[in-house]
Amino acid sequence: MHPYTILIIDDEPQMRQLIRTFLEKDGYEVAEATDGAHALSLIDSVRPHLCIVDIMMPFMDGFTFAQELNKDHDIPIIFLSAKGEEWDKIHGLKLGGDDYIVKPFMPGELLARIESVLRRSYRSTVTDSLQIGPLVIDPHAHTVTLNDEPLSLTLKEFGVLQTLAKNKGRVFSREQLLHIVWGEDHQSTDRTVDTHIKTLRLKMGEYGQMIETVWGIGYKFEVR
Repeated sequence: MHPYTILIIDDEPQMRQLIRTFLEKDGYEVAEATDGAHALSLIDSVRPHLCIVDIMMPFMDGFTFAQELNKDHDIPIIFLSAKGEEWDKIHGLKLGGDDYIVKPFMPGELLARIESVLRRSYRSTVTDSLQIGPLVIDPHAHTVTLNDEPLSLTLKEFGVLQTLAKNKGRVFSREQLLHIVWGEDHQSTDRTVDTHIKTLRLKMGEYGQMIETVWGIGYKFEVR
């Protein structure tokens, strides 16, 4: 079984069932939504690692869904559409899509694209589990435990925590964290980093103080 959950967002029941069959046969956990608005209502309960999104849907189309999702979540997106024009592909990728597949497609192609996006999105620059005091970060399973209790983190929260923890004592500016975690072509602001740090501290409870603010510079990870 894969440690990943995939949310299929498509208004056609037959297409959702077809994709579900491929994914479950390959070991993925699968959830379904009938349009973008329905999908947004499921995000917090399903907590998908990747969304497969049709573009042409009623109520909320795939492009609008991507815009709304990216306001609060860091979840990879593969657009799946009968619209194969270059403009649609470029627009989808500019909205934060990680890939764009044109219908009809071969099952093997879809699975390969999914594996590629997941590998890129959840890959790690460290090779072994990192343990600092009660904190354990496993880059392969993409999990974090604190005092043997799992922490539920978004992709970017995981990236920020891992970057700081594996460089204990080193100060990172907000721009450095954006470059490392969000990538070279990011369009996020310093405020985005501050928001993720705040959320991380809240989730870590009393151990949130391990992430220290270095005024005028950025953040570092310390265990005292």
